[in-house]
Amino acid sequence: MRHGKKKKFGKGMDHRRKLLRTLASSAILYEKIQTSYANGRAAKAYVEKAITISKNNNLHSRRLLISKLTPMAAKKAIEVLGPKYQERKGGYTRLIKLNNPKAGASKVVLELVE
Repeated sequence: MRHGKKKKFGKGMDHRRKLLRTLASSAILYEKIQTSYANGRAAKAYVEKAITISKNNNLHSRRLLISKLTPMAAKKAIEVLGPKYQERKGGYTRLIKLNNPKAGASKVVLELVE
């Protein structure tokens, strides 16, 4: 069994949770963010789950999103992104690698699919 094999990012649990929350909220608000590869992969899963929850426009999903995202991002997810991706089964985001050999960590762009 593979218990405890999550990405840790060299941070504590609270810091990791806040990092994912802010990355996902920014990705939903701005629809495109630039971050490191590891953070992008983790945030992609978080955003995908949030958009799936936002497809059900009811009180329970609204409260779940407010607990996972910032209130402005949750509002946009429910009102804009939920209806936009209603027919789509999944794959709401994409990661595009940026080639910059001088940078220390590899960078990616996390963006929402049209």
